[in-house]
Amino acid sequence: MKQFEVLGTGCKKCTSTAESIERIAQEMGESVEVVKVTDPAKIMGYQVMSTPAVALDGRVVHSGSVPDRETVMRWLTASA
Repeated sequence: MKQFEVLGTGCKKCTSTAESIERIAQEMGESVEVVKVTDPAKIMGYQVMSTPAVALDGRVVHSGSVPDRETVMRWLTASA
């Protein structure tokens, strides 16, 4: 199971990012865990300067915008 962390302050774009990952994973029949990280210290620990950001299995894979559908699908189909 892949673990996604959505890094951000809880703004609309952060919420939309988390919902999008969950929805696309469900549509694809993939099992994922999506965690919202709002603690500024944890976000800075990832060295993220713009949110929303997405970490996949502990590694930042996106930051600064809501990822598009194709990007999320690529994350879900990529092997670990």
